[in-house]
Amino acid sequence: MKRTRYHHGDLRATLMDACLRLIESEGLAAVSLRRVAREAGVSSGAPYHHFADRAALLSALSVDGFERLAADLTATKAAAGSPLDALTALAEAYVRFSRDHPAQFRLMFRPELSQPEKHPDAGDAGDTAFHVLADTIDEAVAAGVLPADRAETLTVAWWGLAHGLASLWLDGHLVKRSEQMGTTAPVLVDTIMRAFADLVAAHSTGA
Repeated sequence: MKRTRYHHGDLRATLMDACLRLIESEGLAAVSLRRVAREAGVSSGAPYHHFADRAALLSALSVDGFERLAADLTATKAAAGSPLDALTALAEAYVRFSRDHPAQFRLMFRPELSQPEKHPDAGDAGDTAFHVLADTIDEAVAAGVLPADRAETLTVAWWGLAHGLASLWLDGHLVKRSEQMGTTAPVLVDTIMRAFADLVAAHSTGA
């Protein structure tokens, strides 16, 4: 097997990339530190310089995923106009992230694999990403377009809708349904999120 070249200090990233490739090609069940080392082209003992066990490696991948997601959401929010526009854009960015990083996205929501009770960084990173959405909801409340007494509920509802759409897309169902409707999956996601935003805003203003 051709050994993967890496510079000193890049071993951790090399192993994480190798783990993702392994998940994408063979699934999570195939992941072990020995298999990851072989995929990366390094010695079987090399992963232990950075990861105590399989869960530590998977936790690191979860942290990395949530950090990337938080960065995407933050940039998306900064580029949006009104709070409601930002909420729609955040949902679209969330779904897009799942499409761009499918293996990592699925792992991020498998706490039994990353064992957050032993590796709390994964939970903290997830909270950081979630707070981008929560802050945007708070801004919509301050702007008078969402009800203050339902802010927490709406935050979870928005997340749930975005996550559901992401999961449907990854499983192929959203593309199939959008084709049956004569549209595309990206357009359908945008339409759904805008309709939800309009319904919530209309209800909050007493329409």
